[in-house]
Amino acid sequence: MNGALLVQTAIDGLILGGIFSISAVGFSLVFGVLGIVNLAHGMFVLLGAYAALVLKHQFGIDPFFSLLPSFIVLFLIGLLLETSLLSGAVRRGSLMTTLLITFGASLILKDLVVLLIGPDIHTLDSTWTLPTVHVGSVVIDGNRATGLIASLVLLAVLSIVLAKFKIGRAIRATAQETFAASLCGVDSRRIYALTFAVSAGFAGASGVIVGIINPFSPTDDAFWTLNAFVTVVLGGIGNPLGSLVGGLLLGQISTFSSQYVGSVFPNIFMFCALLLMLIWRPHGLLGSSFRGSV
Repeated sequence: MNGALLVQTAIDGLILGGIFSISAVGFSLVFGVLGIVNLAHGMFVLLGAYAALVLKHQFGIDPFFSLLPSFIVLFLIGLLLETSLLSGAVRRGSLMTTLLITFGASLILKDLVVLLIGPDIHTLDSTWTLPTVHVGSVVIDGNRATGLIASLVLLAVLSIVLAKFKIGRAIRATAQETFAASLCGVDSRRIYALTFAVSAGFAGASGVIVGIINPFSPTDDAFWTLNAFVTVVLGGIGNPLGSLVGGLLLGQISTFSSQYVGSVFPNIFMFCALLLMLIWRPHGLLGSSFRGSV
């Protein structure tokens, strides 16, 4: 086995895993707190990329400076969706209704993007990326390395907010025991809305990073939703560290299977890993950060 190729594949998997991690953390948060599968998550990721694209073309703003605006735009979209459509279904505990609402929202948002921007494939070019590094025959792409670093920073920010800030403690308390949290003065409806909005915001910020690294189009939403789901199952629910572990594992599975088996086989290995995890440890490698794990 070629040693340089092995190292290159591992590095590519590490970088890809970092992107999977940040794109999945919002999905993990909603799954853990609200108990719903957000089928619009992949579209939220793409909307972040499209927000950065519009800011670059209309105002000349570098995509990396679009991270905060993209977060804010998707935060507001997520807040509007939760308060107007999802809140009632979440209170009733209707999983099917939440699936239908988020799926319908995804279709509407996709059609709006096609109508307003078009179905073409786009990329985001940034001048604020690291240079590409060559170590012998191993290549570390500057754009991808920058995306990995940005992903780790965003994951660290969310971890600190959940662990150290009052709003983070309220989110964790609501997820663990809603009734007990309400007795302590926590407004569960407000926390649900805020959690969904923060999830959408982080999805939008991750979309900027995704757009810098990969081409994107409106039809890519299912890819990012599916990968977010697999990442959460592998790593654990509601935990940024779980998203990181799951994403890194999924990245290695994807790159090694593609390199050594064939480019059409990563999905097979990905779902084999998913099934094995569901059988062996249903709560993921790190378990749920909000509820007991086995």
